[in-house]
Amino acid sequence: MTIQPTSHFSPFYLYTFTMAWGWNESEKAHQEVYNGEQHHEGKFSHEFAAGAASFAGMKAYEDHQRKEGKPVSHAFAKELLAGIVGGEVDKLAESKGMDWFDREKAQHHAKKNAEHMYEERYERGNY
Repeated sequence: MTIQPTSHFSPFYLYTFTMAWGWNESEKAHQEVYNGEQHHEGKFSHEFAAGAASFAGMKAYEDHQRKEGKPVSHAFAKELLAGIVGGEVDKLAESKGMDWFDREKAQHHAKKNAEHMYEERYERGNY
């Protein structure tokens, strides 16, 4: 996880955390969010939603690839994942009662995390 300063709400500086969850952490978050009985609570963070959504996106991408039996370019795969992940975050945000700010943070983190998972799994070959 890296910390990046932002200049929102100047003169105060907030820090955003660029999450880099791997496959196992994201799969665990996915299972807890999609299969658990959680409702919108303080412990349901945008990072948790992002991990779950990015795993759902990766799973949808892999299922699609297996079904079609065709390879795709890395750039196209990352764009496709970003779209799938965005949809997953929107579904989670609505079902878990996330506010606009948490939804936006989850969107950002989920897309970055899905890209990280893709690179880890397909470009570096870490299964």
